[in-house]
This record gives sequence, C-alpha cells and structure tokens, in this order.
Amino acid sequence: MRAMVLLLLTLLSPAGFAAGVNASAAATGQSAIPEAGKYPIPVTGAGQPDSILNMVTLVYLPAQGQPPYPVLVFSHGRAGSQAERLKLSYPVSKSQIAYWTGKGFAVVAPIRPGYGETGGQDQESSGQYYGTHGECGDEKRLDYHAAEAQVVKVTQAALDWVKTQPWARPSSIVLAGQSMGGFTSAAVAATRPEGVAGYINFAGGSGGNPERSPGRMCHPEALQAMFAEWGKRTRMPSLWIYAENDQYWGPEAPVAWHAAFSAGGSPTRLVHAPPVPDGDGHGLSRHAARYWSGWLDEFLATIGY
Repeated sequence: MRAMVLLLLTLLSPAGFAAGVNASAAATGQSAIPEAGKYPIPVTGAGQPDSILNMVTLVYLPAQGQPPYPVLVFSHGRAGSQAERLKLSYPVSKSQIAYWTGKGFAVVAPIRPGYGETGGQDQESSGQYYGTHGECGDEKRLDYHAAEAQVVKVTQAALDWVKTQPWARPSSIVLAGQSMGGFTSAAVAATRPEGVAGYINFAGGSGGNPERSPGRMCHPEALQAMFAEWGKRTRMPSLWIYAENDQYWGPEAPVAWHAAFSAGGSPTRLVHAPPVPDGDGHGLSRHAARYWSGWLDEFLATIGY
C-alpha cells in the first residue's frame, strides 16, 4: 500500500507528470516535454484586501537553444464548480508544452487565485446562471468587468515576474489561453503590455454551461460588448481558434464576438476549426497538435517567430 501511495504522489507531481508524458511520447513517436519548475509569484489582493498570495506557476524551459528564450504565458480555463477548480494541477496541456518548447519557447503557466495549489478567493465569476433545463438567468447579474480586472491583475504580475528571470527574453512574449484563459489573454492584450508580440485565443469566453445548455450560451451579447471594448484598445496581432462543435458557446457566438472585436482595427484572424472527433470542441487546445498547430505556425511567422 505504501509503495502504491508513493507511486501515485510521484505521478501527480510536475516531475512525475513529465515522466509519464515522456514515456507515452516515446511510445508514440511524439516529442518529449521538459520537466517543470514550480515558482511562487506574489499577487496582492487575491485573498483578503491588501494581502499577498503566492500564485503557483509552472515553468518549462526548452531543451534546445540558449537563453534568454522567448516566452509563452499560458492561461488556463475555468471549471464549473469550486471543487473542480481546486483540483487543478496542470494549467497547460502536454500538447501545448511540447509544441512551444519545441519551437524554443519557455512556457510559463500560472495557476490563478481560486484554483489548485494557489488557493485563495475565486474572483472570476461572471454571475452567469442557468436553470435546470437551460433557462437563462437575469442579464443584470452579469459582471464581466470584475473578472476582467482580476485576470488582468494576476497575469500582469506573471508578466512582471517573467521579465526579471535570466532565462527570459522580456521583449519576446506571446500570450495564449484556453476558454477563460482565452478571455484572459484578450483582456490583457487590450492593456497593451510591454514586450508582448501577440496572443492566441483558444475557445475564449466566460459563462457557458455545456451540461445545462450545450451549444447555446445565455446572453452572448454581454460578452460581445466586452470584446468590442477590448478591440478598440488592442493593437497587437491575434489569432482566435474556435471549433465548430464547441459545447460552451456554439458556432455562432464566437463569430459575432470576433466581428465586434475586429472592428477596432487590430490585425486579427478567426479560425473556425472543424469539429473535434471526440465531441470536445471546447477543449481543442488540449488535443493533439495536428488539430491546431498549422494555424499557430502561420500566426507565429507573421509576428517574427
């Protein structure tokens, strides 16, 4: 029994995660991923007012090349329940790690306050509500601005920390994120952070519920207004990727969101990816790189990578 417990603890650690992934990668001919380093990034006001919370952050450095490296800051998504959010251990998928480190990027993946080992208060709720049969709650309850302020604050803390690291090239940063992480990347990009060359939004949004309302989000126009607001302030290039079978937003809302955003004039592209075979279109970024890497290769070439 003790041996089994020790084995489980090893597999649940970042080092164990990398070892397990690399064994699987070797069997399938895929690229191995580097072992993760774990670092605390201080964030103010993420728990009690004026308190400081250490945001646990995983860092993967590329095996090839010499530092300083360009950096990918990856923002994770948001699970529907507090119990699920507190279980978050790996904020970036193995396919993303392998892709970016294979291109010579360091990957920085913070676990934001309210999630996983970081803990602290959840300050990212939009107030979206779905009834038992998918009926929509009162739109007046929605507050995307509060979530925006929180994710911008903690991601900026990560960016500031990255720029102090000897292995990082502070003028060569790319943002990417999945779901709430795509929302995060778009919100941060609208602040025009120094050193960030562009961002990738995988299935970005907030407030969907695939269990109670699959493929149909309540009040998508509220989020459309947020994206329109960010579009007016954004200047860096962006790539948005949404699968046609995204069960959180459906196929139509992302098109309207991108149209509202692109009216601001920044260089941007929306890719409506074909349906993911297993039905999990919303989790496109976690799937094998063959489902999304071609579009990322093209985008990175346009911004000099």
